[in-house]
Amino acid sequence: MKFSQVVLLLLGELLLSLLVVWHLTGKIADEQQRADAAEHNLQLANETITDMQMRQRDVAALDAKYTGELADAKETIDQLERDVAAGRKRLRLNAECPATGETSTGSLGDASGPRLTESAQRDYFTLRERIATVTQQVGYLQDYIKTQCLK
Repeated sequence: MKFSQVVLLLLGELLLSLLVVWHLTGKIADEQQRADAAEHNLQLANETITDMQMRQRDVAALDAKYTGELADAKETIDQLERDVAAGRKRLRLNAECPATGETSTGSLGDASGPRLTESAQRDYFTLRERIATVTQQVGYLQDYIKTQCLK
């Protein structure tokens, strides 16, 4: 082989090697870009998971708070109902007897004051319980909106 052929062969191999290196450098850059994108996506996913866990704890705390307050309100109403039934407490009404235009000359004797009927008394306690429930639900929803939706 002649010297010029050897030089041409070496130059060809050098050129081929440079092309391979250039091609592999492009591939490495592409893979690095994919790895960076995957790492960024993983970081976003971890941040999302952390945020969701924090929100889940916040909602659980809200739920526990309002569930406890609702249970306390129900117990207070139940105790009041038991006290009224046992006579330890009385329901007071703001009521007036309608005037008939006649004057009364007799006394009422030992008549008691106006009272609710049994069904009206049950309805009263049912309404109190429902009012307490709705009040707690509205408070819960307001706190939920303030702490979870407006972040």
